[in-house]
Amino acid sequence: MKPTLFVLAAGMGSRYGGLKQLDGLGPNGETIMDYSIYDAIRAGFGKVVFVIRKDFEDDFRDIVLEKYKNHIPTELVFQNIDDLPEGFSCPKDRVKPWGTNHAVLMGKPVINEPFAVINADDFYGRDSFEVLAKELKQMDGDKNEYCMVGYRVGNTLSDSGSVARGICETNKEGYLTTVVERTAIERIDGKVQFKDENGKMVAIDDNTPVSMNMWGFTPDYFGHSEDYFIGFLKTDIDNPKAEFFIPIVVNELIQKEIAKVKVLDTVSKWFGVTYADDRQGVVDKIQALIDAGEYPEKLF
Repeated sequence: MKPTLFVLAAGMGSRYGGLKQLDGLGPNGETIMDYSIYDAIRAGFGKVVFVIRKDFEDDFRDIVLEKYKNHIPTELVFQNIDDLPEGFSCPKDRVKPWGTNHAVLMGKPVINEPFAVINADDFYGRDSFEVLAKELKQMDGDKNEYCMVGYRVGNTLSDSGSVARGICETNKEGYLTTVVERTAIERIDGKVQFKDENGKMVAIDDNTPVSMNMWGFTPDYFGHSEDYFIGFLKTDIDNPKAEFFIPIVVNELIQKEIAKVKVLDTVSKWFGVTYADDRQGVVDKIQALIDAGEYPEKLF
């Protein structure tokens, strides 16, 4: 069975100043997401599921899905802050979405095979899709055996401001031991640093593996996510800034020895548009890949 690609596209690009998922960065108006879909198709993925906001559906179908219809099957699911387990209701002052792992839960009705999770606005690179697809094809029928593509933190920063990354530690067998979401990572005085829970800046090595939200799961992950989401809501439902991130669930599963997560190495270099000032650099990097023969001038 071919794996599915699950694309998280429900968020507004608040720091970038608009819906950066639809910003044309390629020579023919291609979005970063277009390059991910192209890479996924040639890596052997069989379907793409997008999670978006419901009010964005018509534009998304017309602008995005139409271009893929002769290349790969697609489906839409929707993330809504009112979509909570029985017994819970969304606080009236809640505006922020519930986070990446809540978005993942929206895929449960339509995903029954091993699947990859990616962000719509991150450029992951061809090799990352190939190594992830290869691993997912071997996971069919497995449970509690997951994977993620690891990137070196020094290769994932923005020159325009701080970024959020899942800082990872692995054991000697290459399995994840911890992943902690850090939301203020940047290079200061030549060193990569993040701000910890106490507001202290902590320096880390450039080669520290980080999660760029490129995960590989089997469908049993949805059940674990539902269980942990209930626990999250019991603790944090009244915190308007609290988010249910994928690393929260992954870390719990690892610490309780319920699941294992293999960290996959890749030669791909990540880049993306976190801030508006990043845009031209991404345009230039995509053009360089086209000039090198990595991608055609026109994708679809």
